[in-house]
Amino acid sequence: MAEVTVQATHHVAADYFDGYSVVGLVAVLGVLFVAVAFGAGRLLRPVAPTREKMLTYECGVDPVGEGWAHTQIRYYVYSFLYVIFAVDAIFLFPWATIFAAPGFGGTTLVEMFVFIGFLAVGLLYAWKKGVLEWT
Repeated sequence: MAEVTVQATHHVAADYFDGYSVVGLVAVLGVLFVAVAFGAGRLLRPVAPTREKMLTYECGVDPVGEGWAHTQIRYYVYSFLYVIFAVDAIFLFPWATIFAAPGFGGTTLVEMFVFIGFLAVGLLYAWKKGVLEWT
């Protein structure tokens, strides 16, 4: 009896890791493809460095002044908030699909309230810190 259980467990574990072997193979092939593409590009491209080619190029305008520019941090904060709520919107579509399936209603509803609760706490924190004020 114990031997049958060990064989069944081994069979289940083998099936489980077969899925990961496919993912690993695809990842290795992807890395190999990128490495071959970069290698071929390096071997096939013409190499003729000149002083003019080594200059910084920015939209056809010669660089003038220093390379340092002051940027307001509030723009980054707004972009982070946008990303957070975009991810929230993307998460809602599959959730709505699963919520409609029989047998998943209560569990998925609780999961979504937990997720939205985390987002609400983050938004409340940003609001309390004054991040949402455009000054």
